Amino acid sequence: MTLQQLEYIVAVDKYRHFVRAAESCGVTQSTLSSLIQKLETELDATIFDRTQHPVAPTPIGEDIIRQARVILYNASQMGELVASHKGSAVGDIHLGTVSTIAPFILPQLFRYMSAHHADINLHVEEARVETIKQKLKRAELDIAILAMPVTDEALMEIPVYHERYYAYVSPKDILYNKESLNTGELTAENIWMLGESYCPNTGQFPFCVSDMSNASIYVAGSIETLMRIVDENGGYTIIPELQLPLIAPERKTHIRELNNPTPGREIALVIRKDFVKERMINILADALKSIIPEEMIHDRLKRFKIKL
Repeated sequence: MTLQQLEYIVAVDKYRHFVRAAESCGVTQSTLSSLIQKLETELDATIFDRTQHPVAPTPIGEDIIRQARVILYNASQMGELVASHKGSAVGDIHLGTVSTIAPFILPQLFRYMSAHHADINLHVEEARVETIKQKLKRAELDIAILAMPVTDEALMEIPVYHERYYAYVSPKDILYNKESLNTGELTAENIWMLGESYCPNTGQFPFCVSDMSNASIYVAGSIETLMRIVDENGGYTIIPELQLPLIAPERKTHIRELNNPTPGREIALVIRKDFVKERMINILADALKSIIPEEMIHDRLKRFKIKL
């Protein structure tokens, strides 16, 4: 078994086509197929069902490919260890995040990386939390930016910043007449929420543990779309603090502070526990520190570099 063979089965799984997989690996289709067949013989297992179109992994093949990704990931880390000791940082960062974080971070993050680390290729995927967690564990992503806690023993969180929650209220709603809102009195009535809401991470709102049958759920999308839904239909929604600078001045009259208690969330860099790209994660942390207001940055990150 060789790393090259593992790269080939991962490529076939990605493209679901032997010819395109071979092209991506820079070899002929016959070479790729031959080495995959040798691996199947060595393992005494059929990795791909070649009768399907497009080609697909067998059930045991899915497990083999999943482990191959982890092995290739760990092998790639050897080069990262050497690069870190030499003080160099080149290569790729595969980053995952969610729709409630991406709009505020990504535009400036791409600009920062282009200006300060042009030799690093930043690849970003926006997806649901569970999807990102699974991709981290399968070594398909290097790092994620997520709200804490991620509640997974295979992953490690590095707190980066804290942000408050605010309410965005329609003028049609009775809550609009209040200067600030009591968090403890908020109900599910007239609330609009993302399908992946704030409840799983924090449970800070009373409606998180109440009957949500009266709530309107928007299954996927963005905070901006959610606010437009409120504009058109009434009610209110919950938005993170970093959304505020993106709101047009005429809509900022819809913002209400939340108090008693003051809700918020901790945002962290999330990595596998075997992650060794210390220099890379510090570059990303420095980028975030240049983007996030200083008063929101976690105190430890202000003073210390990340040590893995």
